[in-house]
Amino acid sequence: MIRPLTKFLPALAVSVGLAAPAALACTSLLVNKGATADGSSFITYAADSHELYGELYYTPARRNAPGAMRDIVEWDTGKFLGRIKEAPVTYTVVGNMNEHQLSISESTFTGRKELEGPAGIVDYGSLIYTALERSKTAREAIKVMTDLVAEYGYASTGESFSIADPKEVWILEMIGKGTGQKGAVWVARRLPEGYLSAHANQARIRQFPLNDAENAVYSPDVVSFARAKGWYTGADKDFSFADTYHPLDFESVRFAEARVWSIFRRAAPSAGLGADYVDGSAPTKRLPLWVKPDKKLTVQDVMGLMRDHFDGTPLDMTKDVGAGPYAAPYRWRPMTWEVDGKKYLHERAISTQQTGFSFVAQMRSWMPGPIGGVLWFGVDDTSTTVYTPMYAGIRTTPRNFATGVANRGQFSWDSSFWVFNWVSNQAYARWSDMSVDVHKVQGELEGQFLADQADIEKAALELYKSSPEQARTYLTEYSTRQGDKVHTRWRKLGEQLLVKYIDGNVRDEQGRVNHPKYPESWYRHIVRDTGARLALPEAPKPAEAKPQAQPGQKAEPKPTVAPAP
Repeated sequence: MIRPLTKFLPALAVSVGLAAPAALACTSLLVNKGATADGSSFITYAADSHELYGELYYTPARRNAPGAMRDIVEWDTGKFLGRIKEAPVTYTVVGNMNEHQLSISESTFTGRKELEGPAGIVDYGSLIYTALERSKTAREAIKVMTDLVAEYGYASTGESFSIADPKEVWILEMIGKGTGQKGAVWVARRLPEGYLSAHANQARIRQFPLNDAENAVYSPDVVSFARAKGWYTGADKDFSFADTYHPLDFESVRFAEARVWSIFRRAAPSAGLGADYVDGSAPTKRLPLWVKPDKKLTVQDVMGLMRDHFDGTPLDMTKDVGAGPYAAPYRWRPMTWEVDGKKYLHERAISTQQTGFSFVAQMRSWMPGPIGGVLWFGVDDTSTTVYTPMYAGIRTTPRNFATGVANRGQFSWDSSFWVFNWVSNQAYARWSDMSVDVHKVQGELEGQFLADQADIEKAALELYKSSPEQARTYLTEYSTRQGDKVHTRWRKLGEQLLVKYIDGNVRDEQGRVNHPKYPESWYRHIVRDTGARLALPEAPKPAEAKPQAQPGQKAEPKPTVAPAP
């Protein structure tokens, strides 16, 4: 996860109660322009942490005086790490996208324990936001990031980065060299045209071409460092970054690669990637680094891929007793637990309750950067969020998404993070019913944004011809209105859910209160667990009625039965 703090917000680290990053935290999807319906590039990000407050970061472009220095504050802890030289000019950054449409996301894979605690002052979060301020393209960003760790040293564990511009999409994987050693070893690969990839807290780049700088770049010592450590003895061409620096184990497969698998199996069902890749039945099977989707993807498709609970697979989280009576695809932490001396696990899906914020970054080469780049931004759980269009050229962020409105320990009705959490935490309790209401409103809002997108951009492009600044103002006003609209509608939705479902009742469209039963399967669970304790006694059978004489009548004598012969 990332918790950005710029040098302009030094007090924020204390106010939000920063904590160490959660393990197995984030998910990122990458889609090359050749795999999309309109030629956009896409990357996504779910920033997952039980301590992360979801807000939309904004850093304006600036000119820096000669000799200016930049403070590096560790994103996960708020710890001051040191200072680096400032760039003479920096670019505007909205969330994880800059004004040139460059976008970057990440997931932490940690890697070998021996490589933790390297000597350096630039952590992975600082790499992302510094690169966004200093780069126009994905290739430039890779150079900025790798040059920084070479000069100042790396201060984090293993990371996978998604780095994309309107024309190219890259995966960069990096890990430090261990206690007391400066720098990092790394490799980056460009997605081939027409493909998508993903990463989720497990290193994924295995072999890579050694003499193809158009499609793969790497640190000079990426192989020799492993040899010196005794971790690799084969030929350079067979070297695997992931297998060497982050060997796969059962938990990596089940908690991390399973999320990649679920994206791949939905986007490319013809690839035939079965659950045996992740359920432990075939431990040596490895997912490919990328797949070709069966159809070209729209922005709505990409949003949908980030909303996943392993639905309809052997890992489906709605099917066991842990889902409760209303089939909730959520499990509260810890992820692993023990009963009668045996260890068990909960599944880890893409859609999860602890997401602080997520986004779908859309980048288009045929438009000016401020208009072509759209950060479809949402807070809280990807399944219940609303992706709201924030254009790369905006000058301010909506107040409901802005930094400083609230924090993880301070509720505010002005904060979309808190309003969305209020709604989703109601829905978790009665998921099979409430999620229908939530997704209906979600679909209405996102559907309207997508329907309006062409007209909004047409108007912005007309303004841009004569005044780029007027176009930015127009997009700022538009994005602000949409943020306000989503926030207001979601608070109203929360109120409606409370009225409709209060105290286990369900109020119908006519306002009548109904008392729907639990699902039949849940009653069976109760019976199995309680045995006879909750059983009602069977009513005694009624005695046989005797004929009664009417007033003024004699009772008829009972018939006699002749003895059997």
